[in-house]
Amino acid sequence: MNNDTQIVKGILEGCILKIVENEEIYGYKAVEKLNILGFEVNEATVYPILTRLQNKEYLNIDKRPSPYGPMRKYYSLTEAGKKSLQEFRDTWDRIKNIVNKVMKGDENDKKK
Repeated sequence: MNNDTQIVKGILEGCILKIVENEEIYGYKAVEKLNILGFEVNEATVYPILTRLQNKEYLNIDKRPSPYGPMRKYYSLTEAGKKSLQEFRDTWDRIKNIVNKVMKGDENDKKK
């Protein structure tokens, strides 16, 4: 499976929420952080996710001056965003554990 785009897109929302939980951040800085962590994403991928998260009321926006031109939108997590992040963590842990069992060949393990 060389093209992991679909898998990554499904995970990016949770990862972006986690990044924003750590610090207020503007869009391009989120792209940079994701790339440093190993995601190969660009603005065309991340900005629509930020907009979607804002529309779901998971993110607040604070517009601030930028030294390089127009105002920057800084994102911070709302209470609903914190709840969504926790739900993502729970889901991720569950799926990760199942996939790890499958990859190890542990199909005979009983469900705990």
